Formats: sequence, C-alpha cells, structure tokens
Amino acid sequence: QVQLVESGGGLVQTGGSLRLSCVASGGTFSHYAMGWFRRAPGKEREFVAAITSGGIAYYADPVKGRFTISRDNRKSTVYLQMNSLKPEDTAVYYCAAASTILRGVSVGADYDYWGQGTQVTVSS
Repeated sequence: QVQLVESGGGLVQTGGSLRLSCVASGGTFSHYAMGWFRRAPGKEREFVAAITSGGIAYYADPVKGRFTISRDNRKSTVYLQMNSLKPEDTAVYYCAAASTILRGVSVGADYDYWGQGTQVTVSS
C-alpha cells in the first residue's frame, strides 16, 4: 500500500508561482509513474502532468510551458513547479501513483493510489 501526501498549495496572485510536492511511502517509488491531476469547482477531474519511472514527462495542453513536473527517487517525492499561474488554474491538485500504465498517463483510472489533495487558489 502506497501513501501519498501533497503539500505546497496556497493562495497566489495571477502570474505567481507555486511548487507542489508529493511524498510517497510504503512502496518502491522509483517503479511508479507519477501524475498530477486537478479538480476545479463544478468540473470533472482533469490531467495536469505525469512523469514515468524512466523520467519522461507529459503535460496537458493548458499547462504546457508553464508547469514542470520532476521527481527525486532518493526522496520518494514528485514535484510540480507551477509558474505564470492563472485564475483558471484554481483547483484541488491531487498526486497519483501508477504501477502500470495501460491506457495512458492522462487516464486517471490507470493510477492505483491517490493523495488527499492540496488547494491551489489563484486570485485575479
């Protein structure tokens, strides 16, 4: 069983930056693909970014060029650096871990474990 704990969310003005962290425990972190998803009020959960066990990164179109996902296997931690934040980035951000990607890194159903989420609010 893998436990994921996110941190780093908060309130920031438009154009600002935040770095989210997700610490994993209870499994072999380096074996997992890691993803970030978000859910805005009244909307469905959506894919944000993912990084494979081999370090290949993927991004949703709305965040390309602004967000960067990275991982530190020694610390069992995945990061999401968010720059040039916009009000539409406001959401609860969730970290997720997948032992096997079958349908694609952007498919939430492929992920086995989820964190509790951290709130990101971008004021205009």
